[in-house]
Amino acid sequence: MSDSVLSRRSAWTRFTLVAVVALALDVITKIAAVAYLTPATPVPLLGDLLRLYLIRNPGAAFSIGEGATWIFTLLAVGVLAFLLIVVVPKLRHGGWAIALGLVVAGITGNLIDRLTRPPGFARGHVIDFLQLPYWPIFNIADMCVVFGAIAIMFLWLIKGIGHDGVLEKDREKAATS
Repeated sequence: MSDSVLSRRSAWTRFTLVAVVALALDVITKIAAVAYLTPATPVPLLGDLLRLYLIRNPGAAFSIGEGATWIFTLLAVGVLAFLLIVVVPKLRHGGWAIALGLVVAGITGNLIDRLTRPPGFARGHVIDFLQLPYWPIFNIADMCVVFGAIAIMFLWLIKGIGHDGVLEKDREKAATS
């Protein structure tokens, strides 16, 4: 077992807290971006390092798949359902609770846009408004997915810890015994 194993209740509480706070931050910043930013009019925030630049993205990163928004909607629903039904109920590790909370918040934040924004249900365009040099314009939900995925890769591939807090080497020993 890893040193950050929690009770199911503690893991669920940590996961829920991270997911709710991150999702709220995403929703609030998107509302503010739409209310206060003019499309195609960049606003320097940290000089050339970070600008606010409002776009409505019909696709994924780099606007890939602009005509297939409904596919991204279905994928998001499927991944979200899998995480919430299969993975999260077995969650026992603190780091995994935070990482999965971020991923679920990010998926949910962009899914809300796809379900509720124009041009229509399951085809809505995602609000993106943060711009770094040489990087596609993104939002808080995108950051949550990326940071959560990096944390998951670190915990699983580098540290060898499963979402249930069991070290993968211990799981392998138990399976061969």
